[in-house]
Amino acid sequence: MQAARIRHAIATPEATRAGVLRPGQNVWRRETAGRAAMLVDAAAYFGALRQTLRNARHSILVTGWDIDSRTPLVGPDGKPGDDLPITFGAFLTELVRRRPQLSIKLLLWDYYSAVYSLERELMPALSLQWNTPRQIELCLDDVLPIGASHHQKIVVVDDAVAFSGGLDLTIRRWDTESHELHNALRVDPAGKPYAPFHDVQMMVDGAAAAALGQLVRGRWYRVTHELLAPAPPFYGQAGCDPWPLAVTPDFTGDIAVGIARTEPRYGPEPDVREVEALFHDMIDAAERILYVENQFLTCMALARRLVERLQQQPDLEVLVVAPKTHHTWLEQQSMLAGRIRFMAVIGDAGLAARVRFAYPCLRHDGSVKDRDAEVMVHSKVMIVDDRLLRIGSANLCNRSIAVDTECDLVIEANTPDQRAGIVKARNRLIAEHCGATEAEVAGLLEQGGSLFAALDALQGRAHRLCPIEDTLPVGLDLIGAMADPVRPLEADRYLPDPSNEPPSQRRFSSLLVIGLGVIVVIALVLAWRYTPLADWASPHKLAAAFRTVAASPLSFPLVVGIFIAAGFIAFPVTLLIAATAITFGTWEGLSVALTGSMSSALATYGAGRWLGADLLRRVMGPRINRVARKVKSNGILAVTTMRVMPTAPFMLVNLVAGATRIRLLDYTIGTFLGLAPGIVIMSVLGGRLLEMMTQPTLLDVGLVIGFLLLWGGMSYLLQLAVARLRDKFGATDSA
Repeated sequence: MQAARIRHAIATPEATRAGVLRPGQNVWRRETAGRAAMLVDAAAYFGALRQTLRNARHSILVTGWDIDSRTPLVGPDGKPGDDLPITFGAFLTELVRRRPQLSIKLLLWDYYSAVYSLERELMPALSLQWNTPRQIELCLDDVLPIGASHHQKIVVVDDAVAFSGGLDLTIRRWDTESHELHNALRVDPAGKPYAPFHDVQMMVDGAAAAALGQLVRGRWYRVTHELLAPAPPFYGQAGCDPWPLAVTPDFTGDIAVGIARTEPRYGPEPDVREVEALFHDMIDAAERILYVENQFLTCMALARRLVERLQQQPDLEVLVVAPKTHHTWLEQQSMLAGRIRFMAVIGDAGLAARVRFAYPCLRHDGSVKDRDAEVMVHSKVMIVDDRLLRIGSANLCNRSIAVDTECDLVIEANTPDQRAGIVKARNRLIAEHCGATEAEVAGLLEQGGSLFAALDALQGRAHRLCPIEDTLPVGLDLIGAMADPVRPLEADRYLPDPSNEPPSQRRFSSLLVIGLGVIVVIALVLAWRYTPLADWASPHKLAAAFRTVAASPLSFPLVVGIFIAAGFIAFPVTLLIAATAITFGTWEGLSVALTGSMSSALATYGAGRWLGADLLRRVMGPRINRVARKVKSNGILAVTTMRVMPTAPFMLVNLVAGATRIRLLDYTIGTFLGLAPGIVIMSVLGGRLLEMMTQPTLLDVGLVIGFLLLWGGMSYLLQLAVARLRDKFGATDSA
């Protein structure tokens, strides 16, 4: 009876079912593709991607949470299959050498967390920007609220073929569908083996691929303020199809592909929560079998929606495949606690028998008694009956529905062949996890009709699905709200541009700037006292050197020359100002420090102007466009703000200002307004400054805080005066 109902559902005409994809609500766009393929595990994805990239004629767009130049871009056999280098960075370098007309843009999340930095390639700009040809550009995406990440994992080739899913082009991802316990190819760049790893990517062509190209170019523009032209219409011409011959499509014909996004609110841009809406609508559409693969399960709204649907559909069975547990401390304190709550919602509703939470398990080879291995599940898949196949980057967690950028692709079946293709995709994934064949899974489902009965019949094999049994770690959920927030922390609400705020808000921003300054100064004092920094940047040594110079009749030009020279090697200008104040006293120190710092600023500004924006772009990446636009649009106030609260080294700010051709007058006035209050304060302190920096007391700390308040107040008043003059006489600081 149950099997008959399943066969009837597969054969039900589409006309009797309402479409799920709704552009502008649960998807951004509903486009068509002529071909689509599900690429299971990184070996299949990397192999297909390598062949597609080799076919590129015009452009390659890559965006990801992580991109590593050392990634082995090889298929299941571990061999490149061509004469190009194996690793991603070297492969791209040789590719553009052979095809100089090819443009490659890499957009990587500008991660700040020390936790994640240990997992990443050190200085990716060095490997993928500075050490590669000019056709390859890397941009670090930081246009996000505090705590958010850029999590989309998309590759677009010539706007004709595109990939999107859970896989980044990074290390410790490569594995095959067989997930052997020991695979000599499954090692990181240091040669260290890592555990079996499961993930899924979707490949599409046609209008769906072109739409993904538009999505990535839009993100690139938001980060860089640079418009990228779409690829010429190569697709369809003889010999110009990037689709690799080795990949047989799982779907063909007129395929409906929905593109769902998450974009957090940032600045004037509203938030986008299509990913969340699509999760809800797909759960509501489930009738017989809901199959889910996901790394994180923490969103309580989705758990409650699942309970509602299970209560409405008494025949619905749900299989959730996830990691066995979360191993890192950060994930244990946030995501594991959320998963326990997610599962508890199902259990408390009395529905535990109809939802199975399982992880892929491999029987050990006997080298360790009674110990099995687990497969890391990183995929983000949702399959609804024979109707919807969803593959993307979004987890079932709060971050993915509100905080991070995400992109999911979903195929909505319109024909019997497409519905059969979705069933086949689901059975293929179940077969991989259960050590079976796709035909075995299909046969068991056809015979018994129950997904759970089929899973039970497949138990006892070397590859199998084991039940998840979470336990509460010590100190559970201490930082869950921070690691998996329900909404982003929007930095622009707390650190706005002072030139665009009313006076009451500017006052609040100034206090924050002063507070940050206090933290920085205290950190520097501790660093000078307790770290090796004192050996090479000691105020004692600088003051002693300056005293030697002060004895010379040419002391004034000599010190100014030291300021200029130090400016070109990024030596901290604040330390030079302090040494000058200690050595020369109040009035002479004030004149020498002010002349020296302004001369250094102007010299490095001139160098930046001479070098030009092109060279600077090679160093900083395409983000320089956005920085330049903001600085040039605000002129004096922007330069002043960067001096009061430096967001980059003194030398780098000067080079950027020169290369982007900020008006010399605006730059000079802004630099003076930003530096003068601090120079005055340090000059007044004079000799007392050395004791405060090397042997601070509580009184000294209080004095530092007091002078920082004074510094911030003076800078604020100067900026306010300039802003009022600009409002009165019109904007005079445009380029």
